[in-house]
Amino acid sequence: MTGDIRRRLEACWSRSDEIFDLLEPGALLDQPVALRHPLIFYLGHLPAFAWNQVCRGALDRPAFRPDFDALFERGIDPMGVDHYESAAEWPPISEIIDYRDRVRHELLTAIDEVADRAAEDPLAEGGRIFEVAIEHELMHQETLQYLFQQLPFDRKRRPQAMAPYRFDGATPPAVVEIGGGGVVLGADSSAGDFGWDNEFPQLEVSVGDFAMDRTPVRNAEFREFVADGGYSRAELWGDDDWRWRQRIGLELPIFWSHDNGSLTYDTLFDRLDLGVVRDWPVYASHAEARAFCRWRGARLPTEAEFHRAAYTTPSGENRRYPWGDSAPSPSHGNFDFHHWSPTPVGCLPGGDSAWGVAELVGNGWEWTDSVFAPFPGFEATIRSYPGYSADFFDGLHRVMLGASWATPTQLIRRSFRNWFQRHYPFMFAKFRCVRGR
Repeated sequence: MTGDIRRRLEACWSRSDEIFDLLEPGALLDQPVALRHPLIFYLGHLPAFAWNQVCRGALDRPAFRPDFDALFERGIDPMGVDHYESAAEWPPISEIIDYRDRVRHELLTAIDEVADRAAEDPLAEGGRIFEVAIEHELMHQETLQYLFQQLPFDRKRRPQAMAPYRFDGATPPAVVEIGGGGVVLGADSSAGDFGWDNEFPQLEVSVGDFAMDRTPVRNAEFREFVADGGYSRAELWGDDDWRWRQRIGLELPIFWSHDNGSLTYDTLFDRLDLGVVRDWPVYASHAEARAFCRWRGARLPTEAEFHRAAYTTPSGENRRYPWGDSAPSPSHGNFDFHHWSPTPVGCLPGGDSAWGVAELVGNGWEWTDSVFAPFPGFEATIRSYPGYSADFFDGLHRVMLGASWATPTQLIRRSFRNWFQRHYPFMFAKFRCVRGR
């Protein structure tokens, strides 16, 4: 166990360092998304979280920078506002880096000590507390990408290994009939596999017959919605969604822009003509996705319907992944920074589900219309972080499933649940339409 945890920690840190190295000097103090802290917070948050969970939480080690442990302990998810003004006086970057490096050293020295406590502490057993720290950092590697997305192009640097954009090979639009039946949500805690508290316990439910779009909605399809006045037709939006759209003046998806009379699309590093990326999935908020579905006479899938289409077979079997039980690879989908951008929808058919639905994992998280809520029998099992999920069981967040191009492979598992506010448009989040009961 010791060697594996060390290897994975160091690999995780290496990627985080590479991601921060994408920033030009001075950009750490930028606040590209007004609902989130300036970027410098995340430089300190990743080590602070790991320290607070492992060294302080599991091992009760004395703090060497208690001020940093508190300052960087937790991010924000402000409700009912459209911006957050950071009032903190941020420490010098050099001090934060020294803190990060000291925490990393302490974590490596803690591996054997945690293993010695496995018999008396469930979070120490199998190094589970290190899984908490590692997966938290993996999640924030993606968070940083969508924050960087909102930075001006001259505030960041293209990675040397970035592949050329892909524009060909999209799967044509189609509708797939999905037969009703049983669905397994969540995970079995007795199996011993790591999961966050909202993934447990396992829950079996049933869904009726429904029809699902074979591919996510692409930019070209959403452009038709825009051209038909979708952003000006209140009847397509829920009342709260409409007030939000009016308040912030939203008229296009956040990744689109008007540029000299043309519509353009911003990637992380370039501005492209929207026509060139017509077959890439549109990234949108839950509110925009739901308005589009209503315009089309459809709706978003439920969490259970997504699972039915992704992880079951017409013969009634359950799969680990949409494509079967083999580990995720680049042939199965656009994830784990293979492309650093979206790709045409369905261009990797090796990831198709048994029903023939394309791209249920990769290229963007997928919105469902299910409220993020606990499964019956839920317990907050991480004693050092009891509010990880429970703080968001507020009826205001919706479940997202699958993965994006910036989702590390370790987070791709059937039971993993992501969630965001309905009016948060910055994530790499796509959607597809369903029809039926």
